[in-house]
Amino acid sequence: MTHSTHPRHSDSLLHRPRNPDYVAQVQSAFAGQPMLAALGMELVRVAPGFCELRLPFRDDISQNHGYFHGGAIATLADVSGGFAGWSLLPEGMWIVTVEYKTNIVAPGRGEYLIGRGRVVRSGRTLTTTEIEILAVDGDGQESLCATALQTLMAVEAR
Repeated sequence: MTHSTHPRHSDSLLHRPRNPDYVAQVQSAFAGQPMLAALGMELVRVAPGFCELRLPFRDDISQNHGYFHGGAIATLADVSGGFAGWSLLPEGMWIVTVEYKTNIVAPGRGEYLIGRGRVVRSGRTLTTTEIEILAVDGDGQESLCATALQTLMAVEAR
């Protein structure tokens, strides 16, 4: 996992993390979620207000036609946006998903999926993110698979 900004968003990246140790916080929380490990999800990079995840294709997360299952696509969207939002929170706060809407625009067909979550607005309590899910073929070609919008809520850690 690298700590960098997404090249397309580097000019407009105006978010400042409220926890100077946000990278370690995201890495620790990601590693502490057994479901993500069971799916084979990988944390690729995190920056203030941005998170990129990778999900390699496996038969056990596919649907009848051999594409990524819609549930795997939606989970990747939820988690990518969630960690993008969490990267901006102060220490001692957690993020929970209030709502998200995923639009699958093309089959999840490829070697792996990439989830890129970006914070649109981060408020004191609510954060809004936008997510794109890209299917990547064996030649490294990316194609849009899904988009999502998400609302997150900051809560005190227990």
